[in-house]
Amino acid sequence: MIRLNNETPGEVLQDVKVGDMVTDTFSKTGLVETIEVNDDGLYRIYEFHLVTGRTITVKK
Repeated sequence: MIRLNNETPGEVLQDVKVGDMVTDTFSKTGLVETIEVNDDGLYRIYEFHLVTGRTITVKK
């Protein structure tokens, strides 16, 4: 299981793929269904959409 939060290294965030088991260490745990990566100029924003319908968002 991969722990995703703002302290997770960028290399680990980039290596997460669909089907991986992830958690945010609080209440969101599940398999990754889709991944969106956006860059707003200041941060790279990773959105991991889980099969449970929840989303884990990490700004790096």
